[in-house]
Amino acid sequence: MTMSTLQATAAIPATSAINPPAYKRSRGHWANVAARIVRNPLAMTAAVILLALIGIAVFAPWIMPADPFATSMFTRLKPIGTPGHVFGTDELGRDLLSRLMLGGRLSLFMGITPVLMAFVIGSGIGILAGYAGGFTNTAIMRTIDVLYAFPSVLLAIALSGALGAGIVNALTSLTIVFIPQIARIAESVTTQVRRSDYVDAARASGASAFTIVRAHVLGNVLGPIFVYSTSLISVSMILASGLSFLGLGVKPPEPEWGLMLNTLRTAIYTQPWVAALPGAFIFITSISFNMLSDGLRSAMEVKQ
Repeated sequence: MTMSTLQATAAIPATSAINPPAYKRSRGHWANVAARIVRNPLAMTAAVILLALIGIAVFAPWIMPADPFATSMFTRLKPIGTPGHVFGTDELGRDLLSRLMLGGRLSLFMGITPVLMAFVIGSGIGILAGYAGGFTNTAIMRTIDVLYAFPSVLLAIALSGALGAGIVNALTSLTIVFIPQIARIAESVTTQVRRSDYVDAARASGASAFTIVRAHVLGNVLGPIFVYSTSLISVSMILASGLSFLGLGVKPPEPEWGLMLNTLRTAIYTQPWVAALPGAFIFITSISFNMLSDGLRSAMEVKQ
């Protein structure tokens, strides 16, 4: 080796040979999902609408323009734009805007709570059936199929009629309606995950069933189950409003959008725009939940 070669070698900084290039950590799965949702204009529009409605419902007692329970026979069924009553008044002269704002509390609560309860119960049942397989799977799923065979509307009405009117009974009925639907999705997804190679490897390494479910199954099945559950919130709101409309849900004088539709139905010929306002809020909220659920599903289905 010549002297010039040795000098050139010695001139190379030692740090370049021992220091590896900087490693940039990639974003996680849920961070990528959130980024794709943010780039979805329809999903973001729906999210903004829902956040606004939830915010109005939460802070309704402090921002309502009038007392939602104060009646006046002299101001009944006033049209939209009446001074002091922007959205008019109902059949008893109560301010409709205040009742719509406060009614959003019960409507959103009765739409979201049954789905959350059914998500917890139905996911547990479906994961148990999907991972156990065999006779356990058959026994659980055939029982679920009995409830799943009935249309959701008829089953909700039948259960609410048997339990009686009231918020608690309506929530119980809707939860029972949604448990079979979520359980079937959970069982299907869990069955696919149970047959995967990494679950077989964990089982061969001696891991217990609880460890396998906690470490390998839950992380892969809860996402699809959650996405499907979000699509049920709009259905839950419509069913809850329907039960209140039929007198099987919220009881007067509590404001709730479905109950308000029932009480205002007699004014459809005299003040149709006022009577349609609760239905418009139900429609906007339901379609917003559907749009957000579709955006979440599209974001999660993108293959890396």
